[in-house]
Amino acid sequence: MTPELKEVATGLRFPEGPIALPDGSIVLVEIEGQHLTRVQPDGTIERIVHLPGGPNGAAIGPDGLCYVCNNGGFDWHESAEHGTRPIGQAREYSGGRIERVDLRTGRAEVLYEASDTGRLRGPNDLVFDRQGGFWFTDLGKTRAREVDRGSVCYAKADGSMIREVIFPMWTPNGVGLSPDEKTLYVAETFTGRVWAFDITAPGEIAKQPWPHSPNGGRLLAGLPGYQLFDSLAVDGEGHVCVATLANGGITVIPPDGGAPTHVPMPDAMTTNLCFGGADLRTAYITLSSTGRLVSMEWPRPGLGLNWLNTR
Repeated sequence: MTPELKEVATGLRFPEGPIALPDGSIVLVEIEGQHLTRVQPDGTIERIVHLPGGPNGAAIGPDGLCYVCNNGGFDWHESAEHGTRPIGQAREYSGGRIERVDLRTGRAEVLYEASDTGRLRGPNDLVFDRQGGFWFTDLGKTRAREVDRGSVCYAKADGSMIREVIFPMWTPNGVGLSPDEKTLYVAETFTGRVWAFDITAPGEIAKQPWPHSPNGGRLLAGLPGYQLFDSLAVDGEGHVCVATLANGGITVIPPDGGAPTHVPMPDAMTTNLCFGGADLRTAYITLSSTGRLVSMEWPRPGLGLNWLNTR
């Protein structure tokens, strides 16, 4: 049964990366539209700044600025039946990067374009820890006959340090932290898997050995059939809530790796969600192929995000 949804805004150009601000507005990216955008509670859309390439995941940092993963750009396909979807690396690909935006002025700057192992290819999603550093996924890019192997990096918000921590991964996309911040969760798109990594210190993990793990993580969950994972959010009880493509909706995975449940959405390109509103009981969800931001009451409070809901 489709949950009761409220349409918050429409006419967005492939929305992603929603952030529920304390004033009730939602800041999100429009990947195809190449903007960082604010949606007011009445649905009014305000473009904050044009970010060429492919602005993707977004999060508020310890300085109150908005940090944006820019994937460098996609080519796009649009049809009346299926809406808008990305179809690979843009012909005018501008390179992957992490950008930082002042939401008050719209001033944007590039913070990182490379890690300690080379140029960033397609940064996708990020999450800040209590120490003020952030984990982010570099999904890589897909071209006609080749695909990049992806990675997960850790960086400081002041621009002083970035390093690759996890490699290789197959299209790492959503990333989040457990409530106690002892576990890092990473969703892979094309495998339909979520991996859990044991954090030992800021930016450090204890890797599981090969052949039991291909990337140092523990397999938390995998989906049967053709279902793809996109970005994720963690709720206050530690459930990993992953936006799911093809079988459009939100897949909810218990922290113990128990059987997932599926919350269906009316868009095969359900790409991300965040929690906001009173007690963080409202889920804001991006339905990207149809260009909509919707909301619904969530059965549990969301997990407060560092530097946004908690200081």
